Amino acid sequence: MTDTATTPPAVTAPSGLARTQEVHQQHRRAQKVGRVDSNKMDKTVVVTVDYVKRHPLYHKRMTRTSRFFAHDENNLCNQGDLVRIEEIRPLSKQKRWIVREIMERAVQV
Repeated sequence: MTDTATTPPAVTAPSGLARTQEVHQQHRRAQKVGRVDSNKMDKTVVVTVDYVKRHPLYHKRMTRTSRFFAHDENNLCNQGDLVRIEEIRPLSKQKRWIVREIMERAVQV
């Protein structure tokens, strides 16, 4: 007969909540920082994000630009603002990003 006091406890799987938090930490949503290029649409802004890429043969640094349509719920963004956008589920044909933070306001002349 085995003594239960000397056997180590069985290892259990993490609870459902801990497992969900673990998965969310592994799959963080993509975030980018860029300038608001246009705010002419209702609740939508166009954000341009610049990134640097090396030329495959000449190794010169090239600046490339990507444009993203982002959701701006309260129409707070103005042209020239520096914003942080985050990837979300598709909201429309082109909108897959949401404005999370206005980091710097553009100077209004």
